[in-house]
Amino acid sequence: MPVVVDPDPMVVESLLAAMPAGSHGVESIDRLNAWLSSHADEYVVVLGPTLSDEESISTCELLRTTTPAISAVLARETMESDLLTKAMKAGARDVVHATDTGALTEAIGRAYQLFVALRGPAGALHISKVISVFSPKGGVGKTTLSVNLALALTDKGARRVCLVDLDLAFGDVAITMQLFPTHSIEQAIGAEETMDVEMLDSLLTRHQDSLMVLAAPPHPDTRERVSPRLVSRLIRTLRQTFDYVVIDMAPAFDEQVLTALDETDEVVLIATLDVPTLKNVKVAVETFDALHIAKDNRHLVLNRADDEVGINADKVEGILGMPVTAQISSSTEVAAATNAGSPIVVSDPEHQMSVAIRQLATGLAGQIIGPPGSETAETKPTPAAKADSGSRLRRRK
Repeated sequence: MPVVVDPDPMVVESLLAAMPAGSHGVESIDRLNAWLSSHADEYVVVLGPTLSDEESISTCELLRTTTPAISAVLARETMESDLLTKAMKAGARDVVHATDTGALTEAIGRAYQLFVALRGPAGALHISKVISVFSPKGGVGKTTLSVNLALALTDKGARRVCLVDLDLAFGDVAITMQLFPTHSIEQAIGAEETMDVEMLDSLLTRHQDSLMVLAAPPHPDTRERVSPRLVSRLIRTLRQTFDYVVIDMAPAFDEQVLTALDETDEVVLIATLDVPTLKNVKVAVETFDALHIAKDNRHLVLNRADDEVGINADKVEGILGMPVTAQISSSTEVAAATNAGSPIVVSDPEHQMSVAIRQLATGLAGQIIGPPGSETAETKPTPAAKADSGSRLRRRK
């Protein structure tokens, strides 16, 4: 899917508006590097006008010599002849004016035609994973974990991730992230047969860290109008363009939740160390067993897992009959970060909860996810960059 690179979020938004539904935006060349390391199906990179000419030209040269199936398109504010000459020599497929949406759309279309000619239609096959975060009891930190897990998986733009708020009556994802969406799942009601990537893309809200959010309806009475069939269609459509779809579930086994669970690859169960919650979680596990939901892909997270309450992880494992994947202790810093609208994995990457969530994300992704700025399996230079250290993709200074 197309990806645009520019350090200015407003520029990214404006360019994405002219690009195909499902396009992605990153803020720097090192995030582009991470994206390309994880997406062999990429076919075009749009280099935004705020990106320096030097970085843009060096990126074109590297893509030309190492991944010729990926087209580089420069979007510039001014079309200087000297820049055009350098861009063409470096291997740019097109140079367009940043405000000429028609020219950008046509350039991306030509890039896709070239990709298909070189790789064939099967070269663009996309594989995604749906991760549902669930607890049968409210107030256990489910939304906080969902938000931070989705951000960890995004890795500042290295992957395309959508967070879906499926608590249709009292969803808090948007307010937790201090987002003010103009659209939500409500606008998809009635589109069970017509929903496509373009329509769904218009309902998403972009977070500053490249995470896309599908917000819950603003009013609880909308819940009954969201059909299970619509839930299934939404998830299947999101699978077409996102690497990971993280679903913040409602704390209930209603029809919408059960439908989403049927579409789920991995389930993250949240529990706290109190008897009522553990009893409800045990019932949930038994329900999963009866319905054959994610039998071998369940991950138990103990939140507020302090040792002084008389129940430890060993007892929990005995009660629930499943191992504990992660433990997160109580922390005022997490609540403060949430209240400030800056999730803990972003505001404090070294916090114990941030570390625990990145470890959980690593297990779910099957690849190491490190703190921002570290060289992980996703953020390390591509093989092409290693081969040419002189023109290596670098972070913009």
